[in-house]
Amino acid sequence: MARAPRNRVALATLMIIPLLLGGTACAGLEVGGAQPAQTPASTPPPAAPPTTRPDAAELALSAMSLEQKVSSLLMLHTPGTDGAALRAFVDRYRLGGLILMGDNMPGGTDATDLAALGALTAAVRGTEAFPPLIGIDQEGGDVVRIGPDPAAGADVLRGLPPVATADAFHARSELLAGAGIDVNFGVVADISADPGSFIYTRSLGADAAASSDRVASAVAGEGSRVLSTLKHFPGHGAAPGDSHHAVPSSPMGLAEWRATEAPPFQAGIDAGAELVMFGHLAYDAVDPAPASLSPEWHRLLREELGFEGLTITDDMRMLLDSGDPRYADPIANTVAAFAAGNDIVLLTLPADPATVGVDVDAMIAGVAAAVRSGQLDAAQIDASALAVLRLKEIPRSVE
Repeated sequence: MARAPRNRVALATLMIIPLLLGGTACAGLEVGGAQPAQTPASTPPPAAPPTTRPDAAELALSAMSLEQKVSSLLMLHTPGTDGAALRAFVDRYRLGGLILMGDNMPGGTDATDLAALGALTAAVRGTEAFPPLIGIDQEGGDVVRIGPDPAAGADVLRGLPPVATADAFHARSELLAGAGIDVNFGVVADISADPGSFIYTRSLGADAAASSDRVASAVAGEGSRVLSTLKHFPGHGAAPGDSHHAVPSSPMGLAEWRATEAPPFQAGIDAGAELVMFGHLAYDAVDPAPASLSPEWHRLLREELGFEGLTITDDMRMLLDSGDPRYADPIANTVAAFAAGNDIVLLTLPADPATVGVDVDAMIAGVAAAVRSGQLDAAQIDASALAVLRLKEIPRSVE
């Protein structure tokens, strides 16, 4: 901190200072009959503020290079059921997480070998203090990776009282925790009353009130066994079309969104969901860019809905598969996703990433270059990397 500038003092005042200083030869002289000046009591320097020692996550962050910080914000997928090979994939890129798909299920998705899956996740996790996060899409109903799922999906739950949703997600989270899964991308907060919509059978309600009650119940049901994720913000029901093959759009304005699509996400946030997944869909009246690449939608989630957890993109392969030339560059997409405010970028890859035009090393280098050039905020990358480390410290329980 710079010192404050000294005040200027008049020459006459400077001349009498020696007469007032108790430590000088003139200290005992009287001036104009006055009593000898007293030596002013010395004022102790202000106490130094207490120092806070860095915790384990902060120490881990301080030891990471920029490229390692970027890698820690990637959750990728590669096929295979060999736990050692999957761990080698994680180590190859120093990934922050791994998402398991159907092709990672020993025994398949209809009759998954849970013991073998537990061994696989243990091999991926290893023994390090901050192991990679292991995520999965286990919604129940239409979307399951581990089968058979022990509970009903949204297609059934939307017609039952909210307590049934809590019970279903409790049972589902026990299955996941027992198999070594950390994160479930399983709570669909989208609203749909259209049976023709691809999201209809995955939606927990046909209107804001019904969906909100069940979304909150789903998060509560998952409890501390897995980290809960709300998807697909800001709401897929208002944007017809399947974002696996295109970038659906909606003309809905912000006021209508607040009244109709936002409440289930708010309910899930209030219930304690740790993550929100951003969808590749656009509300043109708010921002013509996909929400996953939109700073405005990230601002609305943080400032209006008060979300303080971590944000993650939906699978970035979907943008590549949309055929839209604006999203044909995976490096540019990843930089844009971080610039928008995402903490984690999710990307599913085949055994050879080059077959879908992805070079993971180049992606990491491209994001790091964007930080060094100032295109991305280095403080944001640090904050996200620290938040991911802290997420790994949240204890999970198996009941």
